[in-house]
Amino acid sequence: MLVHFGAGNIGRSLVAPLFRAAGYEVLCIDTADEVVAALNARDSYRVVIKDTLPVGVPNVIEVTGVRALHGSDTTAVAAAVANADLCSTAVGPAALPSVARSLAAGIVRRTAPLNVILCENVRHGATLMRRSLQTYLDASALAQVGLVETSIGKMVPIMPADVRARDPLEVWAEAYNEIIADADGFIGRPPEVPGLVLKHHFAAYVDRKLFVHNLGHAATAYFGFLAGARYIWEAIEVPHVRARVEEAMKVSARALHAQYHYELAWEELQNYLDDLLRRFANRALGDTVFRVGRDLPRKLAPDDRCVGAVRLVCAHGGDPAPLCAVIAAALHFAARDENGQLFPPDHAFHADFRAHGLVRTLQSVAGLDPARDAHLLTLIETFYHALRNPQ
Repeated sequence: MLVHFGAGNIGRSLVAPLFRAAGYEVLCIDTADEVVAALNARDSYRVVIKDTLPVGVPNVIEVTGVRALHGSDTTAVAAAVANADLCSTAVGPAALPSVARSLAAGIVRRTAPLNVILCENVRHGATLMRRSLQTYLDASALAQVGLVETSIGKMVPIMPADVRARDPLEVWAEAYNEIIADADGFIGRPPEVPGLVLKHHFAAYVDRKLFVHNLGHAATAYFGFLAGARYIWEAIEVPHVRARVEEAMKVSARALHAQYHYELAWEELQNYLDDLLRRFANRALGDTVFRVGRDLPRKLAPDDRCVGAVRLVCAHGGDPAPLCAVIAAALHFAARDENGQLFPPDHAFHADFRAHGLVRTLQSVAGLDPARDAHLLTLIETFYHALRNPQ
């Protein structure tokens, strides 16, 4: 049995289908009353593939045999963890401490080791979870827990309100269906699950996802917003947007090749980049500029896709200008949801930006130092004004 924390879009569209197809019973832990009730009331839910598919390949996957427990039922959750063959999470980094508490309550009742697959798309996710578990477990118990980082590349749009109202379980997604996982994070033999791709030198794949995929996706949203696009496919079809996005991704990919030349061949990186550009152009997915670009404080954080890529490029003697242009475009980003509302952290970000200006805001949010990083800040400010007043 797989006990999976987080019955959200990645949990329902990727984790549960892969492990059910491999023969696992799947039990989801979540705090969304409607989702938990629906999973327990029904025998199946739909994953609708919004992508170009070969003739004869169905575009709807019926996922069956997935049950749920409410996260507040701590006794039942602990019992499930105690009896699980494997656990996984897809809850977001902020929720990992809460999940750690629930995991620990079950781990102390186990006699066998437990592997936990962290589908979080966060750098050093295993370290974050280990620190949280240390609050509840002694060293001997913690030594029996394998913490497995992953790189999740599947793109899942925000579900339209009318679909959510009709069916709280239906989820749309692209066809891409892999979980790249750290082969060295497991205790004992890893599970044999088609679509679970095991990699050594795993840091290379975390950084590839963050500094090529996530960087390019965000850049498409930021430049696309300035071009008046609503959808990601619409943005990447604008020639000057695509050119800027591709340039930023290539600069970052070259630095990745320099950093991880023993693992990431340049030809493979180029193929990865080209495939991403194709996937960004997927009209059927209907992914929005709002979803992809929102949460500026997180996406402009020091180690995240934009500033982290700048640091990597500078460390290998590359030209940071295309990435500074992405950051400048992000400062203009103010896309709104279907109700006309800014994402709350973005509202707070822009209020701070108006109050304190570019340098102090990027010092606070992105960790750019006015003295050490003066050349970067100058580039960003130059691009910011140029983007605000295009010729």
